[in-house]
Amino acid sequence: MRLQDLSNEDIAALRAQLEREFELQKGNRLSLDLTRGKPDADQLDLSNGLEDTIAGNYIASDGTDTRNYGHIRGIPEARALGADIMEVPADRVICWGNSSLSLMYIAVSLLMERGIWGDGRHWSSDPAPRLITPVPGYDRHFVLTERLGLGMVNVGIDEAGPDMEAVRELAASDPGIKGIWCVPKYSNPTGCIYSDEVVAALAELPKQAAAEDFVVLWDNAYAVHDFEFPRKPLANLLALAETAGTADHMLLFASTSKITHASAGLGFVAGSDGTLAALEARLNASSVGPDKVNQLRHARFLNGRVEAHMAGHAALVKPKFELVQQILDAELAALDIASWTRPEGGYFVSLDVRAGLAGRIGELAAEAGLALTPPGATFPYRKDPEDRNLRIAPTFARLDDLKTAMEVLTLCVKIATLQDEMNRR
Repeated sequence: MRLQDLSNEDIAALRAQLEREFELQKGNRLSLDLTRGKPDADQLDLSNGLEDTIAGNYIASDGTDTRNYGHIRGIPEARALGADIMEVPADRVICWGNSSLSLMYIAVSLLMERGIWGDGRHWSSDPAPRLITPVPGYDRHFVLTERLGLGMVNVGIDEAGPDMEAVRELAASDPGIKGIWCVPKYSNPTGCIYSDEVVAALAELPKQAAAEDFVVLWDNAYAVHDFEFPRKPLANLLALAETAGTADHMLLFASTSKITHASAGLGFVAGSDGTLAALEARLNASSVGPDKVNQLRHARFLNGRVEAHMAGHAALVKPKFELVQQILDAELAALDIASWTRPEGGYFVSLDVRAGLAGRIGELAAEAGLALTPPGATFPYRKDPEDRNLRIAPTFARLDDLKTAMEVLTLCVKIATLQDEMNRR
């Protein structure tokens, strides 16, 4: 029965029952964690074969000895791997480092300091440069943006992607709006996939923006992280941008961080010839070459079998997401006190509770031994204006621990909501 249909007496009785359950859970002295979207050890084990791929042969397909200096853009087979994941031509890919986030930091720093067009345009020439941030969104984007001195302007996001009417209005009306962050497939944390219409609109956006140095920052972190295969399609931003004449205003990022070994993988950035040349010059100033041995290791392990490898991940991850949905449905659906996403891939579920209660639910969860991503983390400056969004990260927990964690979480949601309802009545 829906909460709104319960009498005051029913609510009081249910609240007392749930609070007794809560005290029992606290007595169990639990230590549970749903905070970060990390691969579990079983997922990491899928890539243990990486260590066998070199076998004393360090020579890349073009004859490069990967133990030596050089190849700022990466060896050919590593760039081909990035091209497969990102669905772009290999000559439009730089493979560098172990993290797409570090490439984002380098790219946004370059956009701030010098620009990527070689004509004097750079974001710090504006007194108050800002980026559009679809929310709820990825906390690391917000931290990076804030650290580099950029402001943030929020727009809503739904199952088709960002609210493009709001995005266009902001970009067209204010030259201080310099770009937009995007996680286009299995977006963090909502799990949505941007529609074809939204991707096409983003490809056109730099032509409509008041800022001549507007850039779409396309973080396709979950490009191949489907639960079912063949993988769900995503419209090709770079191809659309080339048709629209805006390719110089697109920067696309991906990595193998949740494909092989997190923090020991490969980072990729893709774009036009001009933007890659600008990034290459920046990289060349700080290094005489990336870790090509790791590039060769990954290319030999993954090239031609990305989908098969990711199917192994899906077999481990999908049951955890199914369990999350089962418990949310069983515990919260009938009361009609929360809503949540049902992603078909990626690493997160987004849970929206009654406005004003996310922080309180986080406090209750902590009392019961459950660590959640801090409420507010999915918004810039860690401030959810409605205090209602919670990000669930199921992958790192074992199934039995995940079941307990979700039971505790839904218990906390119910208690906080019943307390709020009684205060309102």
